Amino acid sequence: MDAKRVSAFAVIAILSLSLLILSAEADDGKTDVKKVKGKKLCRKKEWECNTWSEFCCNETISDVFQVYQFENLFSKRNTPVAHAVGFWDYQSFIIAANIYEPLGFGTTGGKQMQMKEIAAFLGHVGSKTTCGYGVATGGPLAWGLCYNREMSPSQSYCDDFYKFEFPCAPGAEYYGRGALPIYWNYNYGAAGKALKVDLLNHPEYIEQNATLAFQAAIWKWITPVKKGQPSAHDVFVGNWKPTKNDTLAKRVPGFGATMNLLYGDLTCGKGDIDPMNNIVSHYLYYLDLLGVGREQAGPHDVLTCAEQGLFNPPDSPAAVASSAS
Repeated sequence: MDAKRVSAFAVIAILSLSLLILSAEADDGKTDVKKVKGKKLCRKKEWECNTWSEFCCNETISDVFQVYQFENLFSKRNTPVAHAVGFWDYQSFIIAANIYEPLGFGTTGGKQMQMKEIAAFLGHVGSKTTCGYGVATGGPLAWGLCYNREMSPSQSYCDDFYKFEFPCAPGAEYYGRGALPIYWNYNYGAAGKALKVDLLNHPEYIEQNATLAFQAAIWKWITPVKKGQPSAHDVFVGNWKPTKNDTLAKRVPGFGATMNLLYGDLTCGKGDIDPMNNIVSHYLYYLDLLGVGREQAGPHDVLTCAEQGLFNPPDSPAAVASSAS
């Protein structure tokens, strides 16, 4: 047999082996697998993560994060003194997350990274919707998802500067609503445009539908505040590589940078202040409850943004969105 025929047989053998491997991977009965330009893509056969994506080759969020864990994290949300009794539930979170799983939300990396991102995202959510306090039953960190709206708005949050792109609707109030609360007409307008829901004219939809509220929050997590910047998701899962300027500003990948992007000078660059520490405490508490362990959160400069320079200083246009949280 000549060398060309041997080579041809070798190629056929390799291709056959590749097909066998792909078939074996798909034989779990739940996942379709294919390769496109050398990249492995998967699609789940059930409703969750059923879009072709490299991230759908990993476990889904409901595989690694189940209803009893959601209940543990938010154990006080339906107590009589909570302000959003019966609103927030596990199913609404999973349905909302399904849209973003093919983009890597909760499906990036192995199980530990997936659990860490879920804890990180929900740590922000818990801290922003809590009604816990120092001597609250179960501790101050057990009261996440107590609210779905700002209870005593000080204003209507209508900014006429955006009247051409996101004009305020007559009678609409753009106070804080949701899992990562949305404030101001321009933020409702941007979120509504992304979600294909008319939130500019109907901001109340966010406090009427838990799935939509979670969708808006996850969209905020995976969407950069400013073009050319990373998202909170990017800086957390390792998609972002700091530039020299980032390094000089002490901005590093990790949980601290998520706060920097989402809240700017309300939380970061001011040392170990309470608003920052409250968010960090929720994240660490959730890591423990999920069995990951707070030691996986990293050292102080990764976990916090106490000494970080701001991605979007107060005088920059992009600071408007982050400071409105």
